[in-house]
Amino acid sequence: MNKLFVAYKPKGVSSNYFLRKIKRRYGVKKAGFSGTLDPFASGVLIIAFGQFTKLFRFLKKAPKRYRATLWIGASSPTLDMEKIQSVKTLVPFSKQSINIIAKSFLGDIEYLPPKYSAKRVDGQRAYKLARDDVDFELKKIKSRIYDFKILHYFHPFLTFELSISEGGYVRSIASLFAEKLGFDGILSSLERLNEGDFVYNNEKALNPLDYLEIEDNVYLGEKEDIELGRKLNKNNFEIKKSGIYKLVDEKYLSVIEINDDEVKYLLNKVKLC
Repeated sequence: MNKLFVAYKPKGVSSNYFLRKIKRRYGVKKAGFSGTLDPFASGVLIIAFGQFTKLFRFLKKAPKRYRATLWIGASSPTLDMEKIQSVKTLVPFSKQSINIIAKSFLGDIEYLPPKYSAKRVDGQRAYKLARDDVDFELKKIKSRIYDFKILHYFHPFLTFELSISEGGYVRSIASLFAEKLGFDGILSSLERLNEGDFVYNNEKALNPLDYLEIEDNVYLGEKEDIELGRKLNKNNFEIKKSGIYKLVDEKYLSVIEINDDEVKYLLNKVKLC
């Protein structure tokens, strides 16, 4: 069964555990998800069954929107509610200061991802190294923040929404926010509201063609060439310039890449219905 849909992961379980529950409920063997959510977080998780698991890399999944609550004055190496080490009692901040800091995050920023994250370090997950007390360093990453809105401030808890590019870490952003106030800070809650146009709608089946970030092309040669996976000539395409394109007929989707004089399949004959 091929299916693409959005599920809602509850907090307190890993994305992998949640996927296993989904597979059992639907009775499928081949399934995957895109965009891991920490056990601490809840929200939108893109799920695919069957051949649709091959489409993740081509889907429009950004920007991503999150709602989160920052606990100002709390400290934890995980930057969330796990392993809290200390909590400081602070005087409330002015709303003007809070809003000024929120605006300062708009645009491109560079920062360190959390050490308790799924980033790979020499082939291993950073969170595993951190839990094993291995000393390591992560490289800074860049993200773009499109929107940062303060929803509610009831000291010491600050609830906000932000829209961020793919691969961003809200825990690190929240920690930087607290740092600009002069203190530590952790997330007490985190919810992913959407990934691009992917929103939760009772696990309704989605048409992948509506979510692919690939330009259409038309193959002008024999239809059997693609059906049989034959070598393709770029001169037989309506668009001949270098790039990645999707080819769609009544039942199947293929993705090809044109590069100089070479045409190669990235996907071939993914069944749409």
